[in-house]
Amino acid sequence: MGKEKQRQFKGIELIASENFVCRAVMEALGSHLSNKYSEGMPGAKYYTGNQYIDEIEFLCCQRALLAFDLHPNNWGVNVQPYSCTSANFAVYTGILHPGDRIMGLDSPSGGHLSHGYYTFGGKKVSAASIFFETLPYKVNPQSGYIDYDKLEEKALDFRPKILICGGSSYPREWDYARFRQIADKCGAVLMCDMAHISGLVAAKEVASPFDYCDIVTSTTHKSLRGPRGGIIFYRRGAKPRKQGFVHNHGDDSNYDFEEKINFALYPSLQGGPHNNHIAALAIALKQVATPEYKAYMQQVKRNAQALASALLRRNFRLVTDGTDNHLLLWDLTALGLIDRNYEKVCEACRITLNKCAIYGSISPGGVRIGTPAMTSRGCLEEDFETIADFLRRAAQITSIVQREHGKSCKDFLKGLQNNKDISELRNRVETFSSQFAMPGFDI
Repeated sequence: MGKEKQRQFKGIELIASENFVCRAVMEALGSHLSNKYSEGMPGAKYYTGNQYIDEIEFLCCQRALLAFDLHPNNWGVNVQPYSCTSANFAVYTGILHPGDRIMGLDSPSGGHLSHGYYTFGGKKVSAASIFFETLPYKVNPQSGYIDYDKLEEKALDFRPKILICGGSSYPREWDYARFRQIADKCGAVLMCDMAHISGLVAAKEVASPFDYCDIVTSTTHKSLRGPRGGIIFYRRGAKPRKQGFVHNHGDDSNYDFEEKINFALYPSLQGGPHNNHIAALAIALKQVATPEYKAYMQQVKRNAQALASALLRRNFRLVTDGTDNHLLLWDLTALGLIDRNYEKVCEACRITLNKCAIYGSISPGGVRIGTPAMTSRGCLEEDFETIADFLRRAAQITSIVQREHGKSCKDFLKGLQNNKDISELRNRVETFSSQFAMPGFDI
């Protein structure tokens, strides 16, 4: 644990799905709340002795709605999912029958595995694909943007019962109004997985899926900067008759998601919720509703745009030529670099990012880079200029090692041993990173 603490402090964290929580969140996670079993919804627990646990969960739900400016008459929330993948599968379990159809963004296009991924050879990777019938939509291979016309054409043929927007590596805005139109045309429930951008949504720095979607899921870490877990929002109350869109997925005048989703989560899929996580989430959500958090998310966006501009000025290729949110996709194919090799060089230099498929590329494509974690440590635009130089130097080192030792994983890793260029860059990275405070750390 001590070694991991030093790794985090001395490194540059650029994985778009990671962040650093505050001391209060850490304290809640490591608290006596871990001792209590509390299956069931607050106010209707299976075990006794949950009166204070219920208070915490009710407070967490209240803060979740407040953080996203949602009225409790129109939206309900479940804060018990262990992860967003669990949250997504609870939605499927609650409102679908086995074999029903789901449509989400293809994983190589930036979608998430939990939306129904299966490999080129037909292997079903996601449980969504194992238990339901899934068909992905894709981005335009030339532009990197979602092709809404083809999406609509596919959806009208496939007739999914759930249409999913949201992904894990898509750097641009989502046209939720267009998704709503398509969902209504094919009679689908519209669900958004906003796991990556939930912090930006809460801060009103990107478009909100709540204006158009029926169900919204998210992780509670990533840009929200809370503990690791999931959350589900669902519409409740009367369906609107005139709101710019029409719901065709039921004849009843009221939404019926609440009971189905809550029952799917427990008892169908999960056991007792993690009360320490729910308390930690309540703390994080209180912070999300503050002006300081909005300023933080604005800085996250500015830093992402500064990093994108810095890489473009260095003649590197980014998917869609930039970003509207907290992440960017760097296409390494033009440099002749293998993404896993570049990832390994960065890791050896204490820079963590992750390899990522680039749609339209024949060979492994690129890396995904995000700014939330280092922004939490206080990095500003000029610091991401420095980080861009580190990333360029890592690319140069990768190119040299590939040329001198080969591109295969085994040969390439040999070239990293006792490499002076890597040692020099690692020292520069550690000196840079050690300037910045770590939230919740005594270093």
